[in-house]
Amino acid sequence: MERESQFIGQSAAFQDSVERASLAASLDRPVLVIGERGTGKELIAERLHRLSTRWDRPYVIMNCAAMPETLIESELFGHEAGAFTGATKTRAGRFEEADGGTLFLDELATLSMGAQERLLRAVEYGEVTRVGSSRPIRVDVRIVAATNEHLPALVDDNKFRADLLDRLSFEVITLPPLRAREGDIEVLATYFGTRMAAVLGWDEWPGFGPRALAAMEGHDWPGNVRELRNVIERAIYRWADPMKPVDALSFDPFASPWQPAVRKAAAKSESPAPASAETPAPLAAPPSGTVTDLRAAVDAYEKQILSDTMARCRFNQKIAAEALGLSYDQIRHALKKHGLN
Repeated sequence: MERESQFIGQSAAFQDSVERASLAASLDRPVLVIGERGTGKELIAERLHRLSTRWDRPYVIMNCAAMPETLIESELFGHEAGAFTGATKTRAGRFEEADGGTLFLDELATLSMGAQERLLRAVEYGEVTRVGSSRPIRVDVRIVAATNEHLPALVDDNKFRADLLDRLSFEVITLPPLRAREGDIEVLATYFGTRMAAVLGWDEWPGFGPRALAAMEGHDWPGNVRELRNVIERAIYRWADPMKPVDALSFDPFASPWQPAVRKAAAKSESPAPASAETPAPLAAPPSGTVTDLRAAVDAYEKQILSDTMARCRFNQKIAAEALGLSYDQIRHALKKHGLN
């Protein structure tokens, strides 16, 4: 999949984030980019670099989560020959590579406390020391960092340094998840759909059918724009008739009647397993000698079935109605009746 560098969206929440990034770009200060996976943190980081005065200098990316903890400091600050087993020659780190430009640290929250301490010194004093050396090296680097974690909470749990957070949070840009970007789902789906149709050689883009549009709006999109792109492109290449609107989506590429059975850990006690979301848990029997209100019991069971089915269908009323054999109006009435809407 090629690198996607365009900003597509018209919602106020999304446009506000892009505007804040554009405003912060010209200031030579560190910026934190916060957001769920797939919301475009890398795109914002690249925008911060391209619109800055450092645009013609190096833009270096490091994914902190992709590095073993034992190598993170070597990657960031470099090492001298013989500093550790396998270090056969001197190597410059990412800070030296980014000198004069921007260093983008993705998955910042995964850094060890030791790496955080050395990162703090680099940010505060503009100096790095290679592993195995005692001679500091001056560097001029702008830090842009990204994470999907709530860093103040990690500080409270002693998992992230408060002083480092203070140094890096001159500006914090929090990207909205796709489900909060009103009107952007269809805009993005059409953009990705048109491109995929061109890749497949379709003469024209037929658009989406009503079922596909309803399914898009009802989906929670935990993977955000990245997930949306995969779902749309997969739906188009599977669609048999390019002259008709695409009207079937597959959100789970692993869904299959022949998928391998899930291995479950052996029970460690005799206590019964909790009921799954697939089957409503049976209602507890009333104590002996009490009078049971039949209507109340039926209503409680109906409410439980509705609640479990809605959760299983990701709270999409149309899909849940089909699963229960109800019309859309019937399930809306039932949800309202039980206070579940």
